[in-house]
Amino acid sequence: MSKIKKFWRETVIFLSILGPGLITANVDNDAGGITTYSVAGAHFGFSLLWSFIPIIIALIVIQEMSSRMAVVTGKGLADLIREEFGVKVTFYAMLGLIYSNIFNTIAEFAGIAASAELLGINKFVLVPLSAVFVWFLIVKGTYKSIEKIFLLFCFFYVAYVISAFYTRPDWGHVAQEIIHPKIPWSREYLILLIAVVGTTITPWMQFYQQSSVVEKGIKLSDYKYTRLDVICGAFVVNIVAFFIVLVCANTLFKNGIRVETASDAALALRPLAGDYSYYLFAAGLFNASLFAACILPLSTAYCVCEGMGWELGLNKKFREAPQFYALYTAIIAISAVVVLVPNIPLVPLMISAQTKNGILLPFVLIFMLLLVNNKRLMGEYTNSRLYNIIAVTVVVFMILLSAILLLTYYF
Repeated sequence: MSKIKKFWRETVIFLSILGPGLITANVDNDAGGITTYSVAGAHFGFSLLWSFIPIIIALIVIQEMSSRMAVVTGKGLADLIREEFGVKVTFYAMLGLIYSNIFNTIAEFAGIAASAELLGINKFVLVPLSAVFVWFLIVKGTYKSIEKIFLLFCFFYVAYVISAFYTRPDWGHVAQEIIHPKIPWSREYLILLIAVVGTTITPWMQFYQQSSVVEKGIKLSDYKYTRLDVICGAFVVNIVAFFIVLVCANTLFKNGIRVETASDAALALRPLAGDYSYYLFAAGLFNASLFAACILPLSTAYCVCEGMGWELGLNKKFREAPQFYALYTAIIAISAVVVLVPNIPLVPLMISAQTKNGILLPFVLIFMLLLVNNKRLMGEYTNSRLYNIIAVTVVVFMILLSAILLLTYYF
């Protein structure tokens, strides 16, 4: 086979496998993530851009382990936790994830409500319509059709990249800030640094990533393409986050404007960067929130049904997997209703969601490390010594960041 034919053959195989890694990573640029990046750029300019380099490495390491376990064992993370650590441990893990993800999903519908106001749409119209769309998409679709729509959601993140170019940044100065950042070591800077890292790796990601790889039925012989999918996802999500920070740094920070939410950032951008940048930013917030509102309840449904041994999967009908779809429906309904309650404090709800992620994340990462190094489960595909050193370092670092983030919220 010629090199050209081999290249095209491998490209086609990769495109057929592309999905779980790219989709899972991109959902992290949700309402909470966009808020964090907007505040980071507005408050500290370009001085946090350097952090995306180690974040990419951390995300690749964690998500690669998740995908490798899925391909080798053919089982989701909750399934493996139940088999290896028992029903009691699984029950508490599921309880924590349900509790955390309900708040996360509320935060996504809060993002939809915020984008509605920015785009001049009544939130009492857009939020219910979005909830119905999200429900109909998952309940009536198949894995293959839903994955294509999710990949389309990923494409619309380019709105943030385009909006950044409208601000005409000085690329030489941006590069200099990445290589030699002027770091103001203050308490607020440290909190935002932790938040930027913490919003990139979350507990639900590991459950969704592993379950989606299993449901897609990727074979071990094609694992190299899945690994490439994970790497692409890690780069794409951080490039988008990079541009969100950049657009706010190049406009808001430069003009001394401080913001507390993504909505504030979009409103402040309008007089500085023009209507195009404003509408792209607002549309990007809506896309990101709607996308995450699909994935987060789905991650919860996967986790609970795996842990309980119930039928699950997007290729099954409602009557074939009633618990799977009922849980998905309940989380969407609760979240949409809560957001529409008059005078409800949406920003504290979003902060609360990030806090709960921080509490749950260390436990999930420890489970993953124990499972991926279990020779009985993984055979020759356990972590190498070097990979374990990197993985353990990342996990310990994430645990420390989560602990510090929690302490800053409560003390």
